[in-house]
Amino acid sequence: MGSLDFRKKARLKRKRRIRKALSGTNERPRLTVFRSARHIYAQIINDVNGQTVVSASSMEKAVKAQDRFESKVKAADYIGKLIGERAIEKGIKKVVFDRNGYMYHGRVKAVSDGAREAGLEF
Repeated sequence: MGSLDFRKKARLKRKRRIRKALSGTNERPRLTVFRSARHIYAQIINDVNGQTVVSASSMEKAVKAQDRFESKVKAADYIGKLIGERAIEKGIKKVVFDRNGYMYHGRVKAVSDGAREAGLEF
């Protein structure tokens, strides 16, 4: 249990360091990713207003109604495409990507790739 606490503290430390440089504006909001053991969540946040503009997660009914995904990475790719489509509907073309302290591979990378496929620019 001790190593889990260490991992979480290390991620939060990386998150704070990254967030010092990143901020979502009206023209370019922040796309942030949260990864749990079973699910993936993505939000587009306008930090000026402190407001979540668009969100998508693997917990939504629309996503759960899909056939089971082959892997968590495939589900993350779908979430990326979903949030990209929703953002474009709201008129958001460009975002700043916040990996939230996670390494940029696997599910986190899949979300960003899916969002790029949907038409978002990073």
